[in-house]
Amino acid sequence: MNYNPLAVALNAELSANGCKVLDMLSEQGKAIFFPRKGILGQGAEAKGSDINATIGTALEDDGSPLVLDCVLKSLNLPKNSFLYAPSFGNPDLRKAWKEQVIKKNPTLASKQFSNPVVTCALTHAISCAGYLFLDAGDEVIIPDLYWDNYELVFENARGAKIKTFNTFKNGGFDTEALKAALAAGKSDKKVVLLNFPNNPTGYTATETEAVEIAKILTECAAAGNKVVALMDDAYFGLVYEDGVTRESLFTKIVDAHENLLAVKLDGPTKEDYVWGFRVGFMSFGFKGATEAQLKALEDKAAGTVRGNISNGPSISQKILLAAYQSAEYADQKAEKYATLKKRYDIIKDILASHPEYAESFEAMPFNSGYFMCVKPKGVDAEELRQKLIKDYSTGTIMLSGLIRLAFSAVPTEKLGKLFDNIYKAVKDLQK
Repeated sequence: MNYNPLAVALNAELSANGCKVLDMLSEQGKAIFFPRKGILGQGAEAKGSDINATIGTALEDDGSPLVLDCVLKSLNLPKNSFLYAPSFGNPDLRKAWKEQVIKKNPTLASKQFSNPVVTCALTHAISCAGYLFLDAGDEVIIPDLYWDNYELVFENARGAKIKTFNTFKNGGFDTEALKAALAAGKSDKKVVLLNFPNNPTGYTATETEAVEIAKILTECAAAGNKVVALMDDAYFGLVYEDGVTRESLFTKIVDAHENLLAVKLDGPTKEDYVWGFRVGFMSFGFKGATEAQLKALEDKAAGTVRGNISNGPSISQKILLAAYQSAEYADQKAEKYATLKKRYDIIKDILASHPEYAESFEAMPFNSGYFMCVKPKGVDAEELRQKLIKDYSTGTIMLSGLIRLAFSAVPTEKLGKLFDNIYKAVKDLQK
């Protein structure tokens, strides 16, 4: 394949001094670049000119954005919120998010990793990661209890193959299964995705498990494999039990080995309860990474954004930046966390006080996030889901033979009825 000279330059940086990151990229990942000499680059050079006829926006004669008043009055935002955001994302928001990531993961304060690149929410970040690292036929290793949208993102869109391993063993994360999955296969390129808190199970690795997972990934890289570790941190921070890792697994692998590329995929969607804003982030790190190499990865990520959606929504980024600069942000976020933690505690009490529920279902391990799962006994999960809707006016999700319960969306006073309905519906089907 003949690469654009800008891609050639980025690739040279990613292979300099024996760096293996270039070998981890897909063919499209190797070919992608940020078009610094294209429209955006030329527009940037013209910024500040007396006459600027570069970017495809529309301005009033006074230089402010040409905006409909009926739209403007719905938002308490300045007019410049209507302008395009850069493909890399709003620079102030990128800085603010990185500062937040370090604050929430103090171990990162002494470690080097890239500036985050803004995507159109976390699903788009995962899709961009697929573009960068997966060719048709490549495997992506994922626990067998996973978010079903991974199938569309990796298999349907990229032509990759999802390879699963057992999620739980003895009430905890099955690290041995992860190790075996990494050891299997003929390719020395290993792409693995881990999602904590997990969707659908609501499980986050304990601190002991997190250490073991990092050790397994590092040992795989040390054995000569080129390992890309994608961290889907969509529900980061929503942990409800002691002993569960509070920092992202990214912190333990970002500088673990030269052959281990850590990719953090995160965003405010679930953390800050802004589901419709569609803002996400991608960050990169590996042992020995130079600033130029991290910048090269940022350029490739931004090129992927540019070639797919051009850029993320400016208005959402402006609103989020204002929120992060607000003195009320931390307290208000703590209040919302307390709401979810209260529901989690009530569920634990409900399950403990109703031993008869064990006749109908088994609660899968959970300690965090928005969800928990139950495994129905002696009945088909899909049949149970349909019966819950028809006879009990109760909506649930069926995934991998389990019933997923989004307690995040259930009013506190209805949690007891939710589990009682499941118990009764299973009993009905068992007859």
